[in-house]
Amino acid sequence: MLQSFARLSWRRLAAAAPLAAAVRCASSGSVDITVPLNFWAGKRRRGPEKCNTENVYEPATGRILCHLEPCGPVEVDQAVKAAKSAFGHWSKMSGMERARTMIEAAHIIESRREEIAEMEVVNNGKSITEARLDVDSARLCIEYYAGLASTLAGQHVQLPGGSFAYTRREPLGVCVGIGAWNYPFQIAAWKSAPALACGNSMVFKPSPVTPVTAVMLAEIYAKAGAPEGLFNVVQGGQETGSLLCHHPDVAKLSFTGSVPTGKKIMEMASKGVKPVTLELGGKSPLLIFQDSDLENAVRGALMANFLSQGQVCSNGTRVFVQRDILPEFVEEVVKRTQAIEIGDPLLESTRMGALVSRSHLDKVLSFVDQAKKEGATVMCGGEPFVPSDPKLRGGYYMTPCVLSNCTDEMTCVKEEIFGPVMSVLSFETEEEALQRANDSTLGLAAGVFTRDVRRAHRVVEHLKAGSCFINNYNITPVEVPFGGFKMSGIGRENGQVTIEYYTQLKTVFVEMGDVDSLF
Repeated sequence: MLQSFARLSWRRLAAAAPLAAAVRCASSGSVDITVPLNFWAGKRRRGPEKCNTENVYEPATGRILCHLEPCGPVEVDQAVKAAKSAFGHWSKMSGMERARTMIEAAHIIESRREEIAEMEVVNNGKSITEARLDVDSARLCIEYYAGLASTLAGQHVQLPGGSFAYTRREPLGVCVGIGAWNYPFQIAAWKSAPALACGNSMVFKPSPVTPVTAVMLAEIYAKAGAPEGLFNVVQGGQETGSLLCHHPDVAKLSFTGSVPTGKKIMEMASKGVKPVTLELGGKSPLLIFQDSDLENAVRGALMANFLSQGQVCSNGTRVFVQRDILPEFVEEVVKRTQAIEIGDPLLESTRMGALVSRSHLDKVLSFVDQAKKEGATVMCGGEPFVPSDPKLRGGYYMTPCVLSNCTDEMTCVKEEIFGPVMSVLSFETEEEALQRANDSTLGLAAGVFTRDVRRAHRVVEHLKAGSCFINNYNITPVEVPFGGFKMSGIGRENGQVTIEYYTQLKTVFVEMGDVDSLF
C-alpha cells in the first residue's frame, strides 16, 4: 500500500511550484495512493494475506515510498486465469475494434501525461524532462500498434488444379511481460501494445524497485474499454517471475533486464517450449572519427552516456576517439559534463536526477574506484553528490564521470556499469576501431560519427550490434525495431517485425479436386 507515499512524497511535491498540478491530482483522487499495486480482472488486488512486504524507496530522498506485496502462486494463477478469459473475447474482435480501445488508451495517457511523468520521477529518480519523453514514447507505441492491428493478414498461394493454400496470422494467447526499473511505464507499453494489437492478453510484472506506474497503465487500459483481465499487473521479485515463466497457460515471455536473468528466463521457458523475447544488457561502442562534426560528436557522446543517470542498456559507454582529435574532444566533453545540473528530478532545470537505489549507487561508484586502481584517469565526477536541499540529502546522487586513458582490458571497459560513467579510448585506424568495438560478448547498440558517408555505412555494416546509429545516438522511434545481437538478446521490440513475435502462423491447404491417393 502507499500510505507512506501520501505522508512523505506529496508533501515534497507541494513545495515545488511547477508541481502544483501533481498536488491537485492527488487531492482530487485521480491518483489513488492508498490501495495495492497488484491489478487483475479489472481492479487492484491485495497480495497474499501472509506475505513479507518489501520497501519501495523514493530515489530522490531515500525515504520509503510504499510497501510492495509480492504475489504468490494463488495470485499469479488468478491473474493468468483473468488474462486467459479476456483473451477469449479480445482475440475474436476485429483489428479495428481492438484499435479503437488502444487509441482511447493513448488519448487517456496524453491527457494524464504530467501526472504519469511525475509519478515515474518519484519512483525512478530520473528528471521530469526525460520522464515526459518516456510517457510520450509509451503513448506513441500504443498508437503505432493500434494502426497495425487491422493490417494483420496472411498469404494466398495458388496450387495446381485450382487448389490453393493460405496462411493465418493468429495470436499466441496469454503473454507475460517482465519489465526493468529504468523505464517502468515505457517498457510496460512497449511490451503490451504489440501483444494486444495482435489479439493477445498480458500479465505484466514490473521491477519490484519501480512498481508504481505499471498499475496506472492497467487502469488506463481498463478505462479505455479493454475487457477485464486483458492487461494485468502482478508485483514481486524472482519467485513471482518464476511462477509466471512456469505457468502452463502462459504462451510467451518477453523480458527486459540483465543477461544472467535473461538466461534463467530462457531456461525456464524451454521447459514448456515457449517463445521468448529478451532485451538484455549492452556494452556498446561509439566510434568518433577525426572528420566528425565535433560539436555533434560531443552531444552524441553525452546522450550516449548520461540519459537516465546512465542507466540505459543501449548506452555507448565505450567511446573510441581517433587520436588526432582526442585532446579537444575530451576537453569539451569534460566541460559539458561538469555543467550538468544534478538535483531534484522534479525541477525543470535538473538534467540528472538520482540513481535508482542505494545499492546500485554504491555499485556504480565501486566501478569508478576500480577504474582508478587499474590506471584510468578520472577527468571529472565519479563521486557521491549531496544536494543543498536538506530533503534530498538521503537521495542516491553522484556526479557524472568521464574516464580517460582507458584500455580494452579494464573492468570499466569490459563490464556493463549501468551508471553515468563514460570510458574514453583512443584509436588510430578504422580497422583497429572495428576490431576493438566488436570485441565483446554483447551487441545491443553501436554508433559512428563521421562526415564520410561511405565510411559511415561501411563501419555500420561491420559493427556486430542490433541497433546502430550514424551521427546520432540513443534515439528510439517506435516505428523502428530495437534489439540486440549476441548475448544482448533475442527478438525485437517496436516496428512492424514485432508483430511476428506476438503471433503464430497457421497454414491451411484447400483441395478443390479429388484426393490423389497412393493407396
